[in-house]
Amino acid sequence: MTGFLARLRDMVSMSYGQKVFLLATLPLVVAVFLIFLVVTSQSRQLAEREIQALETQLIETKRAELKNYLSIARTAFVNTYGRAAPDDEDAKLSVTRELAAMLYGQDGYFFVFDYDGNNLVAPRQTYLIGKNWSGLEDLNGTPITDELIRIARTGGGYHSFDWPKPSTGANERMIVYVNGLQDWRWAIGTGVFIDDVLENVAAARADVEARITRTSYYIVAITVAALMGVFTTGMFLNIRERRLADAKLKDLTQRIIDTQEEERGRVARELHDGISQMLVGVRYALELARRKMGENGVILNKGIDGLGQAIQEVRRISRDLRPGVLDDLGLGPALQALTDDFSKRTGTETEFETVVFRNRLDEEARIALYRIAQEALTNIERHAGATRVHMSLKGHRKGALLRITDNGKGMTWPQPNRRAISGLGMRNMQERIEQLGGTLRVLSSNSGTVIEAEVPLTHMLSPQKKTQDTKESA
Repeated sequence: MTGFLARLRDMVSMSYGQKVFLLATLPLVVAVFLIFLVVTSQSRQLAEREIQALETQLIETKRAELKNYLSIARTAFVNTYGRAAPDDEDAKLSVTRELAAMLYGQDGYFFVFDYDGNNLVAPRQTYLIGKNWSGLEDLNGTPITDELIRIARTGGGYHSFDWPKPSTGANERMIVYVNGLQDWRWAIGTGVFIDDVLENVAAARADVEARITRTSYYIVAITVAALMGVFTTGMFLNIRERRLADAKLKDLTQRIIDTQEEERGRVARELHDGISQMLVGVRYALELARRKMGENGVILNKGIDGLGQAIQEVRRISRDLRPGVLDDLGLGPALQALTDDFSKRTGTETEFETVVFRNRLDEEARIALYRIAQEALTNIERHAGATRVHMSLKGHRKGALLRITDNGKGMTWPQPNRRAISGLGMRNMQERIEQLGGTLRVLSSNSGTVIEAEVPLTHMLSPQKKTQDTKESA
């Protein structure tokens, strides 16, 4: 559980640059989101008010139109109705015929129900005539006949319900204006379908939603552009600062490496010219004393042998710190001497191969490749358990390549055959080759390890003539 929490914490942890980017963009995103909500809400409210006003205006126009139609119809039969008695069937028949003939538009007509619910006039839907329609409701459960009769009894008014449209047969919303002929107990009225009004209102709402959607896209596009601007600016500044930091770090690393090499050279000279010479002088003195003592100098012989070993060790350390052959003869002979000494010291079969390209490497590259080879042989001696080592140094179109292979047990990694750079020695090798702008590749398995250090062409010197005593070297 602890390991899982640690991995989760590593996943959610952010770098300094990511935190800065988040702090720069989060307020912008929140502000844009709030602006989007406010704009969307206000737009919808304003549009809804406008649509409702439009719908009300259109419906009021329809209502006024219906009232005018009914007034015209009443004018046509008012004389007949005014002179007739309540039970004058001839007058009633005459009025029904007049109303049945009054058709207008594609779907307009007049209808008549008596107060008992019987239909008397329905010229466009004749199947209604002569039948009782009390309790009639539309598909939504809205009462029709009973409500129309109730409105007519109370003096007249409007009613809205769904009704089959004569021209199409489809159920559409209808507004009806009805009035009552109280002497005859009739509910007379006319209606108009408002599907065109509803379509206009729906189109207006769809247009509003489309505008809101477009506005949302614009806001999102502006936000994305702003975020991209912040991100691009941040990336530019981050890359610029990183390059400056990398350049400073590279200069610092190079100064450290140069200081190390200078110190190595100084210590090597001190060992060779100072301590080594002192030890040699002491040995000569001891040998002179032994010759004078004759056979009584057995213990002195042991001291002389130990001193000789100490002299050899001091010379070896001095050579490892700064081999003179590297400065005098070049990289090739220095690597040859290094492999010979390694083979002699460890008993490991060692082979060195090089292609002569006449001191084409500059001093930084020669030192770096020598130190990499030195570090690689040290790792092989300490950890690999190898019986055979092969080292090659060659030039090619891209620069110079140092390749070191062994048949040891390889490096232990979580995933075998994976290229990786780990360990202090490997990091030192990596840093040295990176200072040159080169690449270090490490491939290890159970059958051995391969190390390749490649130096770019920028560290290759132009050909130059050598004097007769200059030996060919790498």
